[in-house]
Amino acid sequence: MYVLCSPCILNPALRATGITKPSDIVMFDRAIERCKKFNVEMIPLPCPETLYLGPDRKPGTFLERLNTKKFLQLLDQLEETVLEIIKNRGPPLCIIGVNSSPTCGVTTTFYGGEEDRPAKREGRGVFLDKFRDILAIDVLTFSQYRVYLAAPLFSEAERAYNLSIAILLKKHFFDVYLPQQAGDDSYARNREAQVLIFSENLRALQNADIIIANIDGADADSGTSWEMGYAFAKRKMVVAVRTDFRRSGCHEKVNLMLEESATVVTSAEHLLNVINSPLISKMDSGINLK
Repeated sequence: MYVLCSPCILNPALRATGITKPSDIVMFDRAIERCKKFNVEMIPLPCPETLYLGPDRKPGTFLERLNTKKFLQLLDQLEETVLEIIKNRGPPLCIIGVNSSPTCGVTTTFYGGEEDRPAKREGRGVFLDKFRDILAIDVLTFSQYRVYLAAPLFSEAERAYNLSIAILLKKHFFDVYLPQQAGDDSYARNREAQVLIFSENLRALQNADIIIANIDGADADSGTSWEMGYAFAKRKMVVAVRTDFRRSGCHEKVNLMLEESATVVTSAEHLLNVINSPLISKMDSGINLK
């Protein structure tokens, strides 16, 4: 099991001078951490810009310095190198790119100003564009894999359902924190246990990249609602799972404050799409969360 990745994720020194920030290093390290955690090998792509311009180069767009016959020939040669890897190893899970890169951008690239178009535009970089049939994920998105699963946990049925979602997420390479495993959840727990559980859950919320919340029921669980509100205030991604067909109003599936602060999904396929699973292109669309 492997992914192809922009080589600068593994070796930031390959990037153009002056563009790497401390937050970039954290992002690259988290992507590497995710792959290590789930035993996914990272195979670096060749770096067309380094091979053509050298390692000590200033930032620039494709049109400024790379739009030459020689560079386009180099891209063709490197494409053959990558296709040989795929032939020998089988298809990768995905390609991890770096947005804005003229060659390895995923959803944005610094292609260059042209007529009335801006230098930065939507679309893949010129190298990743050669592999359109392979799912590509920006490294920032790929690095966000730590999930806090907010949900009611007061019955055996609720805990079993929460566990089933956690198992699904782990199969898609997400690290899941499940509050029901944080400690004593019995009615008779003492004050010390209560403070400990709160502290552990709060720490996990702070460390999470994504909060996935179960909001089934006539009204959402109060603890889950608090966790969603906290995550929204911290500008974290909040995804609410709603399989309950009941509605709160003509335009609302549930409480409007919860609905407007989250992306509401009703199936596993939608959930995994929203959180950018690297396996989503291979997933059976018939799976649901009911």
